[in-house]
Amino acid sequence: MAYILLIVGFGLLIKGADLFVDGSSNIARLLRVPPILIGLTIVAFGTSSPEATVSIIAALQGNAEVSLGNVVGSNIFNITLVVGIAAFLYPLMVESETTKKEIPFILLASGALLVLISDNQLQGLSENLLTRGDGIIFLLFLSIFMYYVIEVGMKSRKESIHEPIPSNIKWGKNTGLTLAGLAAIIFGGDMVVDNGTAIAYDLGMSNTLVGLTIIAIGTSLPELVTSISAALKKESGIALGNVVGSNIFNILFVLGASAVITPLPVNGKIFTDVMIMIALSLLLLLFSRTHYKIGKREGFILLSMYIIYLIYIILRN
Repeated sequence: MAYILLIVGFGLLIKGADLFVDGSSNIARLLRVPPILIGLTIVAFGTSSPEATVSIIAALQGNAEVSLGNVVGSNIFNITLVVGIAAFLYPLMVESETTKKEIPFILLASGALLVLISDNQLQGLSENLLTRGDGIIFLLFLSIFMYYVIEVGMKSRKESIHEPIPSNIKWGKNTGLTLAGLAAIIFGGDMVVDNGTAIAYDLGMSNTLVGLTIIAIGTSLPELVTSISAALKKESGIALGNVVGSNIFNILFVLGASAVITPLPVNGKIFTDVMIMIALSLLLLLFSRTHYKIGKREGFILLSMYIIYLIYIILRN
């Protein structure tokens, strides 16, 4: 039954992503804002909801390894596999603002995470802990990011206020498509995570390994199917904005909220994964500055990086 429900979950994810991309891209037109802003906000927040659900529940149950492993593993998955596959299917055009501000914001959030979990190394404390104070700092960073995105959106709206909108694009229909797609994505993602985790534990995998692989991949499936669907529809802004926004939300909102609920003890193994996440974020920034496009070659390199990382963590654990 777990295998059957896993397949049903994948089906819901794929169909939900198709509806979600159609609805959200049309909402961007109705709001007269660039699709990447919708990708950075509505799409990113929606596709990050499985990570938020899993990590917050894990925090409430006192399972910090799953909370941290889920977020770090999901971000690595997003940068390598999600961007890699999307770019391989259709080259992702990168807005100059994205390389200057949004992708560097991932680096800021990732660097802050590394600093805040290094209590033993930086302050000489007996254990590394992501405290409630650290969680509040993350949520404050998130408010700064949201203020920036809204400001950019308002500026863009003023510049394109007189552009005509096709008569067949309606608010009601596209809001309904977006919400229905998001519901299918969340419900399908939940089915994949629950049944995939049950299968993984039956195979004898550890909590940390399950968090970094099965749960991280499962909760990132919404980002994967949404970005692939957006790339196939040639919506580069949504495909890339989804990943950039999701990675920012994962650290600042998901870990921030989880740490505010209950302080999260840090497993020493996660430091290597956090540093890998930072290195991959730098690589994404480098690729995005190459003619402001992430093409098939860069996509293949990112896909290869994930395969190498997956082999490494399986051997390590």
